[in-house]
Amino acid sequence: MYQRYPGEGQSPERAPEQPVASAPQSVIRAAQAMYVGAAASLIGIILDLLMRHSIRTAIEQHSTNMTAAKINDTYHAELIILVIFGLIGVGLWLWMARSCLAGKSWARVTSTVLFGIDTLSVLTSAVVAGGGLTRIYGIIVWLIGLTAIILLWQRPSSEYFRSAPRY
Repeated sequence: MYQRYPGEGQSPERAPEQPVASAPQSVIRAAQAMYVGAAASLIGIILDLLMRHSIRTAIEQHSTNMTAAKINDTYHAELIILVIFGLIGVGLWLWMARSCLAGKSWARVTSTVLFGIDTLSVLTSAVVAGGGLTRIYGIIVWLIGLTAIILLWQRPSSEYFRSAPRY
């Protein structure tokens, strides 16, 4: 028989991990705004599907030389694209909210870049004729994003992102 080594079979004692500082109110509110943005994106998908008749009408009006089959194909492709991009938007809102709450500084920068892209989209849609409800909806989503970005770049948020572990 052999004698067990002292401490064998027991879990090794670990150094206590430093707790990650809890997110300041500005980051928590920014994440909440992002969750609202995700919900708004889901509502946007529903609105797009409810307005499918106007999508078909617009395709028919702008494509007088298309066959009925080609109009149907274009219509269905448009609906699929709207749903896919809407779901990607929902996923990005949720991903950025969770990453910002975790203190990942890249998420704040990425959120800002995505907001810049959305700003260009809203400005472009303001120049294009038509799309009243869609334009208003786009501005509402843009305002939600603006709220999140302002909150993410406040001083307490910046300190939080500086102090969080880099990964």
